[in-house]
Amino acid sequence: MQNNIFLYKFYYQWWKSIDKSIFLLISSLFAIGLFFSLVSTSLIASDKLNTNSYFFFFKHLIYIFIGIIIIFVFSSLKTNQLFYYSYFLFFITLISLFIVPIIGVEVKGSKRWIDLFFLPRFQPIELLKPFLIIVLSSILCSVRSSNLYLKYLLSVVLVFIISLFLVMQPDIGQTLLIVFSWAVLIFTSGINIFILFGLSIFAFISLAYLIMYVPKFDYIQSRIFSFFNRDTGTHNFQSDKAIESITSGGYFGKGIGEGTLKNRVPEAHTDYIISVISEEFGVVAIMLILLLFLMFIYMVFKKINYEKDDKTKLVLIGCVSLILMQATIHVGVNIRLFPTTGMTLPFLSYGGSSIVSISILSGIILNLTKRKIEN
Repeated sequence: MQNNIFLYKFYYQWWKSIDKSIFLLISSLFAIGLFFSLVSTSLIASDKLNTNSYFFFFKHLIYIFIGIIIIFVFSSLKTNQLFYYSYFLFFITLISLFIVPIIGVEVKGSKRWIDLFFLPRFQPIELLKPFLIIVLSSILCSVRSSNLYLKYLLSVVLVFIISLFLVMQPDIGQTLLIVFSWAVLIFTSGINIFILFGLSIFAFISLAYLIMYVPKFDYIQSRIFSFFNRDTGTHNFQSDKAIESITSGGYFGKGIGEGTLKNRVPEAHTDYIISVISEEFGVVAIMLILLLFLMFIYMVFKKINYEKDDKTKLVLIGCVSLILMQATIHVGVNIRLFPTTGMTLPFLSYGGSSIVSISILSGIILNLTKRKIEN
């Protein structure tokens, strides 16, 4: 009897209701990331840390298995349950972000992680991002307040507080990602273009002031200056090696395991996975991966076009813009379009927090794009 109930919930309430095209694209991107982890990137990371050759691959596999469970759970919830639990999880992850300066673990000059004895090390902002999209969308679509400017003010205050804690870590890349996603949401909600322009100018000036005049951010200033002047400093090393890997691979790559420059690309299994893939499998492989991303975005926007609920539309737009912007920054850094910043490629890069974050986003997207099947 219990087996029949489970099959009913799985088949009729989940599998028959979800958008299978979107689910297939999500699964394909995860599978591609796992494949490259097996044949390339995990071997590099393992060699550098003198661990078992497939240590990172098996960890990546475990993270993806956890991610699949997360996707199933979030996509199975009823819409009102999804929003209710997201509000609760938002406050939990927000608190974890607030305590990073107190108990956070510093890695390579940045204090972004929490390492508790009963939990694996995690990055709070990665877990916070999906729920922030839902909270911001709820604020902007709230029916309790008809004052549009009050909604904008509340969203500005929330994003400002989160950005302030990110800047303290410091993590400029995630700060820009959060601000961009917020800008997309308020623009979509129908804000006056002049107000949006004014807020954008204010955010730009504030960020520029921090980078130029606060000593803690001298390294960011050095990265920016060296980005525009390749002869200054050593901050171009990572991006130079990444672009060298891409160009050496040509259109079709050198073949599995034949890459050599990947051994000199720092964080190849996370921040520079695109350069490693390109060296061994060629630019054609990268174009196919980017095509999958574009197909994924297109399928979600196709669903948005038929959606009538404003909050659902806003959440979906926020989730897609977050994924798109993160992928753009990752690829941009790898091809030296942007200064170096630690940004993983959604679905493909190694990293527990990153995989959990994209799994939550995927679960939310599958939930809000599924067909409604009544019991």
